[in-house]
Amino acid sequence: MSITPGLASPVDLLATQVDCERLTYPTGAEIFTSGERATSIFGVLQGLVELIDADGNRLCHRPGEVFSYQDIAWREGRFRNDAVARTPVELVKLGRPHFLNLLHKHPTMAVMLISQQHERMREQRDSGTICY
Repeated sequence: MSITPGLASPVDLLATQVDCERLTYPTGAEIFTSGERATSIFGVLQGLVELIDADGNRLCHRPGEVFSYQDIAWREGRFRNDAVARTPVELVKLGRPHFLNLLHKHPTMAVMLISQQHERMREQRDSGTICY
């Protein structure tokens, strides 16, 4: 799923990186927990991943979406949420240095990630609920 016609999606770009890992998790599996050191970002290839914050707020990420990039960009370098597989999932995972290098090579990826986040906020506002 490409946000911008003619350009690869952020998940597609992650998946093409030599140092990218492909991971699978069964329903209910913990991907990471709040407070753990954030060293990688994740992209959803298949399934749904739910992020749960300390207040119990929930947000699901669908195929084609990237999550946890905010955590590796912040100074604390810790995950702020728990991540749980809500269905069987296939993910791509890329370490922070490789992600930063990818952004350097493909600066439009930053715009695509901002667009993804903006669209998610719009969905929440329009529906009045947490998006799934």
